[in-house]
Amino acid sequence: MEEGVEITFEDAMKRLEEIVETLGEGNLSLEDSLKMFQEGMGLCKICNKKLDEAEYKVEKLMEKEGEGELRVESFEMKE
Repeated sequence: MEEGVEITFEDAMKRLEEIVETLGEGNLSLEDSLKMFQEGMGLCKICNKKLDEAEYKVEKLMEKEGEGELRVESFEMKE
């Protein structure tokens, strides 16, 4: 990941999946495993931040019916 370049949520998740798969294979040295783990933790932070931002935007866009006032509604994903 290049410094100063913003990564999309989807690209961060794809890279996280690659990291998990690579670490799961167990073929890396301890040093390389730690580097990948550190990269994964950074990507996790980015994903969480982007999800928090999206949740905030959704909350702000939820309008009270008929009154035009904003209300906060929790956003729950359906399985």
